[in-house]
Amino acid sequence: MISLSRHGATSPHTYWAAYRAFNALVFAMLMLVATAEAGERPVVLALGDSLTAGYGVAPGRAFPEQLQAALRDNGVDAKVINGGVSGDTSAGGLARLDWLLSDKPDLVIVELGANDGLRGLDPDNTSDNLDRIIARIRKTGAQVLLTGMVAPPNLGAEYGEKFASLYPTLAQKHGTAFYPFFLDGVAMDPALNQEDGIHPTAEGVAVIVSNMLPVVIGGLAEVAK
Repeated sequence: MISLSRHGATSPHTYWAAYRAFNALVFAMLMLVATAEAGERPVVLALGDSLTAGYGVAPGRAFPEQLQAALRDNGVDAKVINGGVSGDTSAGGLARLDWLLSDKPDLVIVELGANDGLRGLDPDNTSDNLDRIIARIRKTGAQVLLTGMVAPPNLGAEYGEKFASLYPTLAQKHGTAFYPFFLDGVAMDPALNQEDGIHPTAEGVAVIVSNMLPVVIGGLAEVAK
């Protein structure tokens, strides 16, 4: 549910911005319902690393599975494919992309780069890999939802800024949907992460899905147009 107020005070600008966002979400839902009634089931590919694959969580509780269930609960009968591989880098995702695209996804969620950052790989190489991934997906006619990531703080502020900035830059270049931080609302919260402090628990994954759901629905609405 979208709240039109916060802490008891709402400016007219904030109210109407939230109102327009709510109407846009309702419109997207209506379009997706119409698509479902026409007998078309959209396919979502979640391309990523261990955060997508579901490292350390029980079967059926990984991000793709929880996202598919959340979409269904909201009237969207989409198939979500788990294209996550633990330990994968942006280069690894690029290398296996063509095989995954054989499933003809309508929307691809690109969640890659976390392992690039953990290993201190050159952000320019990460950017180039993601650039090629997005371009290849768009060539098939599928929509892209790019999710951002941050680098570990021990690599320094300069590295961190360069790494984080590559995501919005790529989203703007390709005109894709963009979710600024995949682990938003979950990172650094012990209650939502496993003992390693990196991978979310099933409850943490549920928070990610809840936060990202409107953006995913918006991306599928673009497919339905």
